[in-house]
Amino acid sequence: MAKQIVNNNDEVLLEVKNLKTYYPIKGGFLRKTIANVKAVDDISFEIKRGETLGLVGESGCGKSTTGRTILRLLEPTSGQILLDGKDITSIKGRTLRDIRKDFQMVFQDPYASLNPMQMVGDIVAEPIINYTGKSLKQLKDEVVELLRRVGLPEDAFYKYAHEFSGGQRQRIGIARALALKPKLIIADEPVSALDVSVQSQVLNLLKELQEEFGLTFLFIAHDLSVVKHMSDRIGVMYLGNIAEIADKDSMYAEPLHPYTQALISAIPEPDPRKKKERIVLQGDVPSPANPPTGCPFHPRCSKAMEECSRIKPQLKEVKPGHQVACHLYK
Repeated sequence: MAKQIVNNNDEVLLEVKNLKTYYPIKGGFLRKTIANVKAVDDISFEIKRGETLGLVGESGCGKSTTGRTILRLLEPTSGQILLDGKDITSIKGRTLRDIRKDFQMVFQDPYASLNPMQMVGDIVAEPIINYTGKSLKQLKDEVVELLRRVGLPEDAFYKYAHEFSGGQRQRIGIARALALKPKLIIADEPVSALDVSVQSQVLNLLKELQEEFGLTFLFIAHDLSVVKHMSDRIGVMYLGNIAEIADKDSMYAEPLHPYTQALISAIPEPDPRKKKERIVLQGDVPSPANPPTGCPFHPRCSKAMEECSRIKPQLKEVKPGHQVACHLYK
């Protein structure tokens, strides 16, 4: 497989504008929509070609819904998704199918995302067959090379997914995602279901593949240490909103949003001689079906002001490359 060179310019590959994804709540005799679960609530960000944007936050904050909406596995309620300058927000049918080869997903659970009735060779070859019409026999060498590149032996081609460990199954999922040479890969918690002993192997593989094939990643995770290792920039989500976006060094050295500060303070310090103040958040995350007015974080924020309960802060750049949605920064 020909080696590709990473494009390190500032060209934007993915742009998300004011994206909303709501799940309707039905009720009454006529099953009318009586409310909405605001899983993703008006978020905007961009990813440059060849970089990794990490998306982090508590469970239920909308990270996975964001990834699935970008891939059009879920329909957006409103907003825009632009891939390589093309608006893919509302395209359907064959047009959507044709552009789908440009963005792929590595799913969280390698036990559930692979067809147990197919051999590994069929699983990896299937997307190529669907788009090229070639036979499995014609594609065998290409598929074997993909398996080799993700660290699997040639004889994996004729085996079934249940014959492999969790880490090996995730490598099969990565090979499948690479099969169509996509421009963007969305990795949705790709190591959270794996043993700690193999997580670093899979993460390092993803970084090697990114360098070799010029990949762009949206890397979704809740483990802050993993996100720091993988990402160039990091976006912090809370209750369907983007709270802060910055390069990883700025984010960890000087987090600006009170929620980000609390998350960073929870990272264990490897040196026991270093003391770090732990910020403990009070209360629970509100329901996305009934979010607070104003800033979604204000009921749990120790720095909340009167206006925080009335006015929702907009994400704005307060330092070069550092954006935050907080009334503390005018």
